[in-house]
Amino acid sequence: MKVKQLIPSRSAIAHLRFVFSLFLFPVFLFALSQTPVMHFSKVWLVFFIWHFLAFPASNGYNSYFDKDEESIGLLKKPPRVDISLYYFSLLIEALAFLLSLLVSWYFAVAVLIYGTMSKLYSHPAIRLKKYPIISFLTVFFFQGAFIYWSTYFALSAASPFIHWPPQLLVAGAICSCLIGASYPLTQVYQHDEDSRRGDRTLSLLLGYKGSFIFSGALFAIGLVLMFAYWYPTGNLSKFYAFLGCTLPIFVFFNWWFYKVGQDNTNANFQNAMRMNFLSAGCMIAYFGWLVWMW
Repeated sequence: MKVKQLIPSRSAIAHLRFVFSLFLFPVFLFALSQTPVMHFSKVWLVFFIWHFLAFPASNGYNSYFDKDEESIGLLKKPPRVDISLYYFSLLIEALAFLLSLLVSWYFAVAVLIYGTMSKLYSHPAIRLKKYPIISFLTVFFFQGAFIYWSTYFALSAASPFIHWPPQLLVAGAICSCLIGASYPLTQVYQHDEDSRRGDRTLSLLLGYKGSFIFSGALFAIGLVLMFAYWYPTGNLSKFYAFLGCTLPIFVFFNWWFYKVGQDNTNANFQNAMRMNFLSAGCMIAYFGWLVWMW
C-alpha cells in the first residue's frame, strides 16, 4: 500500500456520504434525550465517532464493493470508485475505534462490532446483502437498537452488564422499527441494478407494493411501541407530539404509495430521497425536542 492511497480522492469523499449519517442522527438524539446522567464531555466525542467516522466508513466500504453505476443514497450519479476509498474507509474506521477507547472499552467494542458487521454486509466473500432476510435483520438491529444502546451506555457511563429496565429494551425496539421501516424504501428504486449484481434485497423479495406495505406495518409497530414507552411515565403528551411530527411522513408515504401503484417508475431516486430527508427532518425535530426538554 502506498501512502497516497490513504489520501482520499474526490470520488472517495463523495462515497463516504457524510450527509447520509443524518438519517441515523435521530437514534443518537433519542439515546441522548433518555440518558439519566449525562456526561457532556462525551456527547460530542460519541457524536463525532458515529457520524463522522464509523458511519461514513461503513458507507465508503459498502460503496467500494458495490461499485454502483446507478443512483444510490444521496448520489444520483455516483462517481467511479478507486482504491483510496477502500483504504481511507479502513483508516477512519480505525480512528473511530481508537477514539472510542477514550469513552469506554465497551463502547470501543461496540464500534468494532458495528464496523465488522458492515464488512460482512458488503464484502463479496460473505455479502449478507445478497440475502434479503439476513440483510434486513442486520440493518434492523445494528443501525437501530444496537446504536441506541451503545450510545446510551456510552453517554451515561453506565455499565451494560447490569439489569436492563424494560424501557431501555422498548426504546431500542422503537429505533429498530423506525430504521427497519425505511430500509426497503431505500432499495425500491434499485431493483434493476441489484438484480444484475445478484443481490436479492428485501425490496426485490417483497416487490413494489409489498415494500410499502411492509414499511407501513413496521412503522405502525413503532407507533405502538412509542405509546408503550411513554404511557407508564405519564408523559403521553410526548407520544402525541411524535404523532404530530410524523404526520408529514404519513402524508408523503401514502401519496408516494399511490403514485407507485399507478406507475412503478415513480419508485425512483428522487422520491426515495424526498422520503428519506422528510423522515429524517421530522424525526430530528421530535427527538431534538426531547433533548431540549431534558
